[in-house]
Amino acid sequence: MATMPASSATGQPDSAQAWFGSDAGLALLESEQPAVVRALAERPALPWLWLAPVEQLTRIDGQGLRLVAAGSGWSGAASCALPLPLASESVGVVVVQHVASTRASGRPLLAECARVLAPGGRLWLFALNPLAPYRWQWRGTGLGASEPLTWRRRLREAGLAPEPVSQGIGPGWRVRVDHEPQDGPGLRAAYAVRAEKRAWPLTPVRRQAPLRLPDGIPAA
Repeated sequence: MATMPASSATGQPDSAQAWFGSDAGLALLESEQPAVVRALAERPALPWLWLAPVEQLTRIDGQGLRLVAAGSGWSGAASCALPLPLASESVGVVVVQHVASTRASGRPLLAECARVLAPGGRLWLFALNPLAPYRWQWRGTGLGASEPLTWRRRLREAGLAPEPVSQGIGPGWRVRVDHEPQDGPGLRAAYAVRAEKRAWPLTPVRRQAPLRLPDGIPAA
């Protein structure tokens, strides 16, 4: 009987995640490095969380937790699976760098990221661009790519408010490092979508009537 390939914590096959350790994958991650550093510095008063596909030697200021996809869980400063070993609303910025899937298996990860974000905190999601010529570099690896509209919908489902414009990042065709971002994904290899956790829920919640005690005095 045929079996499905083993999947990593990202919801992608392990063979797909291995692509980020190739020359083409490392060139893309290095292109994204300045954007990742800027993102993690956006809320300096709070710790950050960086979820990455492979280990990267990047110096980040401030305090935070850097985790790398490993099998069905995460490795790095902590070895864990979901739920993440962080208190609710304790993180100012979360970077999700090519470790989320648009399939149903990716929903729990985004939900966890939304849980640990403090109100006013931001999530940066880095994803592959399905329209980029660079897609030929990951062809046959099993990596999936979706347009920004799909990710904005998933982020809203997780309770976050995504920005309407994404940033295109990385090379277009050749395997090289390109640090300069652009408005919109265009033909860049990847793009970043930023979303915020608002202090109030996106969907209005009907206020319940106060509980009445037997003597008719409303409960505090």
